[in-house]
Amino acid sequence: MPLIKSKSQKAVSKNIEAEIKAGKPQKQAVAIALSVKRAAEKKDKKK
Repeated sequence: MPLIKSKSQKAVSKNIEAEIKAGKPQKQAVAIALSVKRAAEKKDKKK
């Protein structure tokens, strides 16, 4: 399942949940979700 590319806290929570269900360790799931959030914020600032 693709991750939600958004900077909202709700999207981060859903992404963490999705990564944990995919079998990733919790710390790695959090790191991935926050990385997606940072990328979404960066993309939003360019507009």
